Order: sequence, then C-alpha cells, then structure tokens
Amino acid sequence: MSSVVILLISIAVFIIAYATYGSYLAKSWGIDPSKPTPAHEMEDGVDYVPANKAVLLGHHFSSIAGAGPINGPIQAAVFGWIPVLLWIVLGGIFFGAVQDFSALFASIRHKGKSLGEIIEINISHRTKMCFTVFAWLVLILVVAAFADIVAGTFAGFNADGDKVSANGSVATASLLFIPLAVCFGLFNRKSSHLAVNTVVGVALLIACIAVGIACPIYLPKTTWLIVVFIYIFIASVAPVWILLQPRDYLNSFLLYFMIIAAIIGIVFTNPTMQLNAFNGWSTSGGTIFPYLFVTVACGAISGFHSLISSGTTAKQLNNEGDAKAIGYGSMLIECVLAVIALIAVGSASMDTWAGMTPPQVFAGGISGMLGKLGFPETTAHTVLLLAISAFALTSLDTATRLGRFLFQELFATNKDGSKNILGNMYVATAITIAAAAFLTLAGYVKIWPLFGACNQLVAVPAFLAAACFLKKLGRKNSMFYIPLVFMLLTAGSALVLKFISNTKVLMAGQGTAIVEGLQCAIIIPILVLAVILVVDGFKVLFGKEEADA
Repeated sequence: MSSVVILLISIAVFIIAYATYGSYLAKSWGIDPSKPTPAHEMEDGVDYVPANKAVLLGHHFSSIAGAGPINGPIQAAVFGWIPVLLWIVLGGIFFGAVQDFSALFASIRHKGKSLGEIIEINISHRTKMCFTVFAWLVLILVVAAFADIVAGTFAGFNADGDKVSANGSVATASLLFIPLAVCFGLFNRKSSHLAVNTVVGVALLIACIAVGIACPIYLPKTTWLIVVFIYIFIASVAPVWILLQPRDYLNSFLLYFMIIAAIIGIVFTNPTMQLNAFNGWSTSGGTIFPYLFVTVACGAISGFHSLISSGTTAKQLNNEGDAKAIGYGSMLIECVLAVIALIAVGSASMDTWAGMTPPQVFAGGISGMLGKLGFPETTAHTVLLLAISAFALTSLDTATRLGRFLFQELFATNKDGSKNILGNMYVATAITIAAAAFLTLAGYVKIWPLFGACNQLVAVPAFLAAACFLKKLGRKNSMFYIPLVFMLLTAGSALVLKFISNTKVLMAGQGTAIVEGLQCAIIIPILVLAVILVVDGFKVLFGKEEADA
C-alpha cells in the first residue's frame, strides 16, 4: 500500500480528533482559561514557573517523545503494519492523549501536585504510597537505562577500539546545546521577543550541529556515563526556566525538522509498504494481545507521560486554556512520529534492517528517501541520529527531576509533620541518581524486559486518579472506563505471562537466578501493588466511599 495514503489519512484523523474529541474532553471536564494556574499562584522561580505556550509545548513534547515512538512501532512491525497502525491511531486518540490531558488537568486543579498526591486526595493514602513507590522504582529503571543509552550514543570508540565519528559528532553537538539553552533561557526571561529569540536560537542550534559534525569528541563510554550523571544532577535542581525549558524548546525544533523531513521524503518518494499487512495473531514478537500494545508503548500510550504531565508540565502551565494543546495535542504529534517510524521500517524488507537498532532503522529509512531527492544522505543520517539522541537525553533529565519530586513526596516530612533531610531537593536528587547509577553498573538489562509492562501499568492509576477526581467534581468520567480496564488487562497479562515463561525456563534448568529469578521476584510485588491500587480505586470510583483527605 502507498505510504503517502497511510500518512495523510493518519494526519487527517489526528487533526479531526483534536478538533472534536479533544474539544469535547475540555468542555466535559470544565477547562476554564479564567482560572489562575499553579504556575502563577505558587511561582517559586525553580519548579513553578509560568511558560509561554509555545515554549511549554516544546518542553512537554520533547520530554514525552524520547526514542519511544520510534523504537516501539519498529519493534512491533513483526505483527504487520495494519494492527500497529490501528493501535497507534485509536490508542493515541482515545487512550494516550486522554491520559496525558487528564493528568495535566487534574494536576493543575491540585496546585500542580504530582499524580501520587492527586491519588491520595481522591482515593486514599495507602494507594498513594503504593503508587509513589512503584513509580519511583520505574523512574530509577528509566534513568539507569537512558543514561546507559545516551552514554552509548556518545561513546567515541566501538568494541574494537576504533573511532565512531557519528557518535563523536552527536556528543559535541549535545554538549554545545547545553550552554546554548542556558543563554536562550536567560535572554528569553528578560525579553518578550520570543519569535526573534527563537530564530537566533534555532540558527545557533544548526551551528552546533555543524560544529559537531566537523569536530567530533572521542571519549570512552565510561567517561560519558560520569558526565551524564553529573549533568542530570544539575538539570534536576536548576531552575526549570534556565536549562530544561529552553533546551527542550530548542530541541523540539530538531524533532519538528525530523518529522517535516520525513514527511517530505515519504510524500515525494512514496515508498510502497514492504511489510505484510498482518502476520497472524502469534508471531516472533509473541501474541498480539498483550504484546502489541506493550511494544508500541509511547507511540499510542505511555504511563510515563502521566508523570510528566502531572510532574513538571503542570507547574509551568501559564493558562488553563493551553492544556488541550499541550496535553492532548502533543500526544497526537507523537502519534504522527510513530506512523512515520512504521513507514520507515516498512520502506524496505525486514531483511534489509537485520542487525540494526530501531533508531538506525528509522534514520536509514528516512535518510534513504531524502537521498533519492538529492539531499546528502550521510548528513541526513547523522542529523536524524542526533535528533533521536537529543530526545533520549531530554527524557533522561526529565525522569530524574520526576524521580526527585516523588522521593521528596515520600520522605519530605516526619510523622510529627516536621521537615527532614530526605526532603531536600539536593539530597533527593543525589539518592535517585545514586540508585540509578548502581542499577546501571549492576546491569539494568537483567530487568529491562519488565519495563514495557510496568510503564503501561502506570497508566492504570493515572486513569483512576482522573476518573475519581471528576466523579468528585460531579463531571462525566466514563471516557476513562475502557482505557482503564484495557490497560490493566494488557499490562497485567504481560507480567503474568512473563512470570510463567520465566518459571518454565528455570524449571527446565535453562535460566539463571540473577535474570529470570530476579524478574519473577520483582513481578510478584508489582502485581500485588497493582491489585491494591485497583481495589482501592474501584471502591471510590464505583462505590459510595469517600476519598481520604
């Protein structure tokens, strides 16, 4: 089938959904632009900082995107392009965008508090504690994995000790982005000319890329790991307006460029989908249910997004009327990227991509299309890989900041209400990063197979919190019921099937206690926490119990 037809129909459906279903949600929930937001009511110059709509859109979009909408659809392509496309479109519109938008809305109506605090107010303290511990552990895994991935993309030498110029270029450009972002943040805070500042900032961003290509830095992966951990500590405690906000805003133009370049390549080369439309209910990737929905992840819905919406974005929202564009709209743009990733892998046979990582497949597919149109294919390939790396780093520092928030919420006060040292943001950040660093060194890959299901499981309490809050307000909340139950069954089934599979491997004497055994030991408490969350949430949602104060 024509890739152009797939792309244009998908974009049209997303635009219609934003204008209709997005507006319906905003009206049903009572979005009110006249209400003051927490960014104004609680402005502190560090976490609570009102942001221009375009700047916050870029920051939020960069934070939720990462490499997820590229990796997921490409890995899920083994199921065939039709089921993947259907889940991206339907899942994005009715699941992912609804979750992101509702988490943002609920947070701004709770003084910018995190999802855990919202759960405590609308469900129970026990549920909040279960969720916060679970979410913090998931974020530790994210920080460990992304730190390793980013350091790997910066590593100047391969396993044979040879220099890798593409990685060196990415490292140089990424380092130059940091002082550029700081300067942009300072100028933008003192000037109201966002358009002028943006033009200059993007021009300098392009210059950073050019310098990176011309002057690669070659350092080993271990050195880069240390640099990355130092950077995310600073990024987690620095005022959001001076680094994260401007850097993510400028980085978003890289992603916009990547999407636009990909659309140009697809439209003017019009590759035919080489993937099978449908490969059956069971493939090398497992059964369609639940593995398709866990694998696509960020391309349709990601529980991690709800933590971002209620963790950092809600503290920067300038006007409640901006919530639809930032919460609902950003997810739909990410869905467009997911469709593009599916087309990229489908532009050639699966044999062509053998041995390549999803980012390499994406960059190879899109740069190949641009090469046919006369663009320098090697340069396009490098820039695309740089964009993907930049967004992995964006998700990394945002995850670190979120981890700091959750840790502070867990330990900020003693039983008598007094503050303690664990509530200090420097201490909370240091402990969060130390735990992630330990997991990186210990080998996070041993438990990484659980991340997909755990990530999707975070969506369940996100839907529960929003649904219970809207019930408390007396507003319609039925739009959460199907997504809530479906994500519970999907994530829960994936974890149960993994437990059964690992148990069979261990009983056959083929596995190890440090891998399969450790995974089984982690799955059990996760499922117990999930049951507690759901039981407590359903009591409030479908019963007459009042939420704990």
